[in-house]
Amino acid sequence: MEKTFAGGRLRHLREGRSMSQAELARLLEISPSYVNQIEHNTRPLTPAVLVRLTETFGVDAEFFAAKDTARLLADVREVLTDDTIGERLSPGELDELATNLPSVARTLVRLHRRYRDATESLATLLEGHGAETARQPHEEVRDYFYQRQNHVAELDEHAEGLAVELGLRPGEVRTALAARLADRHGIKVTSDGLAPSAQHRFDPAEKVLRLAPGLRPGQAAFRMASELALLEARDTIDELATAATFANETSRRLARIGLANYFAGALVLPYRTFLGVAERYRYDITRLCDHFGMGFETVCHRLSTLQRRGTRGVPFSFVRSDRAGNLSKRQSATGFHFSRVGGTCPLWIIYEAFGAPGRVLTQIAELPDGKKYFWIARTVTRPAAHGEPGKTFAIGLGCELRHARRLVYSDGLALGAGAAVTPIGMGCKVCERPACPQRAFPAIGKDLLVDEHSSTFVPYPAT
Repeated sequence: MEKTFAGGRLRHLREGRSMSQAELARLLEISPSYVNQIEHNTRPLTPAVLVRLTETFGVDAEFFAAKDTARLLADVREVLTDDTIGERLSPGELDELATNLPSVARTLVRLHRRYRDATESLATLLEGHGAETARQPHEEVRDYFYQRQNHVAELDEHAEGLAVELGLRPGEVRTALAARLADRHGIKVTSDGLAPSAQHRFDPAEKVLRLAPGLRPGQAAFRMASELALLEARDTIDELATAATFANETSRRLARIGLANYFAGALVLPYRTFLGVAERYRYDITRLCDHFGMGFETVCHRLSTLQRRGTRGVPFSFVRSDRAGNLSKRQSATGFHFSRVGGTCPLWIIYEAFGAPGRVLTQIAELPDGKKYFWIARTVTRPAAHGEPGKTFAIGLGCELRHARRLVYSDGLALGAGAAVTPIGMGCKVCERPACPQRAFPAIGKDLLVDEHSSTFVPYPAT
């Protein structure tokens, strides 16, 4: 049984109630020195002490469970790679900060982001290009979902209840949603009168929802569900968007769209039904697409949101990239961290997918901190009319390696000591792998090793 060390959380609870260690010791019927040892993580919590703690403070036992700090550790590590800070913490110090003082670590990350935004805004002003910040509205919205681990419980539960009420069944979703829009809201759904470049448009005055005629049934159902979200979950969506600290109204409007799309995904792929089928199929995405009549990207994105307390699916990270390496979508329910400095890693399987269109590729990737992830990647193509450019993206879905056996894609692969592991980084500018021959930029904060009389296969050797 794994030992539970929860010194920081216990100290936080005790100090929040202005209680001394001696007073807590009396309540727990243990010695003050024992309390002191627990708070300094030199002794673990025993089951008996844990029970008394939950009764004393009125919290669940889960409060004291070991937290996965990988995401927070990665965020703090990136802050400390900023060469303007000039400070380095050892891995042990970083771990202690994230584990015992998570609020301080998160505050440090938030302060650094504000500092970075202010610095880049000033640089923009000095260049005479206006006053907009470097962090654009779409980035703010991505951060919003990232901080929630890509799960919005309020909308997920509402959408699932509505799916039950409507009796949604695979293959009949579009018909049921059209009936709901017509019967409850007096809205007609049509495929006429829409501009060629538009997917959908709702006219509230005419009460007409126009869908592009080229949409597949699953795409059409999703568009209808997103408009239904703005009708039947507007109060919740507005409350969530208003409570967030967005820089401007543009970001807030984008957040409302993102929340409506989240509701739509949760409506057409309701939580318990979808999770049950996903577990039965061992997360075989092709079978899930066929079962629910939805596209590869939609199913992958929904898989990355299944983090309801008590009934969690595999915690996935989800990305969408174009051929140039731009990540237009990135969400994570894991500790996997997406760099904000420079590009991503060229050794990542996401980019190899473009060389094998339509095939699902797999990779075991190891980050510099030693954490391993199992990734799958596949391209998706959106065809266009003759003479117009189409769209091709690579979709990636990754989880910690310990979850890989739950996925059908791991069958036949060595996952233990004999596994074929690819070392990757978060991006060349922050990557801690000095000997990587694929490096595109020198690492921030590292002095270059320049010798006129020698050369190496490493593009930017550092001291």
